[in-house]
Amino acid sequence: MSTENDSPRDVGDFIRDLRHNARISLRQLAQQAGVSNPYLSQIERGLRKPSAEVLQQLAAALRVSTPLMYLRAGLLDGRDHPGVLAAIATDPDLTAAQKQSLSQIYETFRRESNRPDATDLDATAPDPDPRPSDRPEPEEKR
Repeated sequence: MSTENDSPRDVGDFIRDLRHNARISLRQLAQQAGVSNPYLSQIERGLRKPSAEVLQQLAAALRVSTPLMYLRAGLLDGRDHPGVLAAIATDPDLTAAQKQSLSQIYETFRRESNRPDATDLDATAPDPDPRPSDRPEPEEKR
């Protein structure tokens, strides 16, 4: 599914906005992400479209979720995450920092809910404070 955010220019603008918001230079981001300074400059200007791997490295360096970066680059259409990341990414009332925070929180919740030991905790966990009628009667002392 194509979105309005799938052009190289849009992902470049998004990366530049995140970089400015994080108050790091182009050179610093390039070094942290493991890409060359000229290549990152071309991405930000929309002259190059980065690969999924480079987007992942940039997301890690900018501390945003990889799916959000993929969504902005047009590599993810939101079907895997029913519109939540898309809604966050395209909300005009949120700042880049707010979008980053919300996306990270959402991804954390999704990871936690997908853990094997996190399935239906109510059904498997003992009741921490059973009602008095559920407690066994104490044995009488002789």
